[in-house]
Amino acid sequence: MQSLDDLKHKLLETIEKVKDTKALEEFRIYALGKKGEITAQMKNLGQLAVEERKAFGQQLNLLKKEITEVINAKDAAFKEAALNRRLASEKVDVTLPPRPENIGRIHPLSQVMEEVVAIFSTMGFTVAESPNIERQWYNFDALNIPPTHPARQEMDTFYMPGRDEKGERLVLRTHTSTTQIRTMESQKPPIRIICHGRTYRNESDATHSPMFHQVEGLWVDQTTHMGHLKGCLKDFLESFFEIKDLPMRYRASYFPFTEPSMEVDIACRFEDGQLVIGEGDRWMEILGSGMVNPKVLENCGIDSKVYQGFAFGMGLERIAMLKYGMNDLRRFYESDLRWLRHYGFNILRSPTAHGGLMG
Repeated sequence: MQSLDDLKHKLLETIEKVKDTKALEEFRIYALGKKGEITAQMKNLGQLAVEERKAFGQQLNLLKKEITEVINAKDAAFKEAALNRRLASEKVDVTLPPRPENIGRIHPLSQVMEEVVAIFSTMGFTVAESPNIERQWYNFDALNIPPTHPARQEMDTFYMPGRDEKGERLVLRTHTSTTQIRTMESQKPPIRIICHGRTYRNESDATHSPMFHQVEGLWVDQTTHMGHLKGCLKDFLESFFEIKDLPMRYRASYFPFTEPSMEVDIACRFEDGQLVIGEGDRWMEILGSGMVNPKVLENCGIDSKVYQGFAFGMGLERIAMLKYGMNDLRRFYESDLRWLRHYGFNILRSPTAHGGLMG
């Protein structure tokens, strides 16, 4: 029989050369397996006398225990080394900015809203806000919309349970023009503001929503005129759609709060079922505008013989759909992550008023 000291020396010398878990498993089988070195020694115990068998068996069990402990220690060392390598390869530098793909996407409406604000900020406009729930004075009366106007009917307007100090029902604002009235009441000209936010009307289909977003602009001073309005809109639309010399036309229209009023169209065409903006022989309405009605100025305490101004307004969803090729307004509000991943924007490249369109 082989000396246990020689066997121990041989096994320990062999395990020192083991460099990975695969080789370690092979050594375990070599030493402790059914046909292993230690197992073979146990099979030879029957050839010994009773006293020798007892002493040799005890020594063999101690050797088996020692080799098992060495194997376990080696295995634990390999696992710890593997974990350290993994941690080193996956470590995160918390001082670095986050990766855009891991922090979500900017909703198209938020993107377009920031684009609009960024463009008008370069023209000297500032952002103004007002409540979503309004008195009828701000939503209708001050804007020269008479009590008999169809827009004041419940089939078009959402009325709230509460009432104002005059006992009139409150409404969910139907346009952001309410912000213009509040600003003109609280500030003296010159005024140059852009106002955006949620608006509410009782309609819903593929191109209309009971809640949607508007953006409106107001410029009031002593010298502004229709030419300034046209130039302002031209600069905005060319910047927004990124089309130089964008073909535009102005059509006479009617709005209670502007006089004269005009709607603005941009050239377009359809190609293979896709809308192409900026060329073609067709026209698409994009926004409404006009010179502020003198009655509206007087309602806000501004002398219409000294001051005049222009105003314009457009739907954010509409211009977003035109610019980015969307065909159903309702998709904006369905919280579909697949849609948002497709149409959403890089959160680190969002436009800002101070940084411009590229953020």
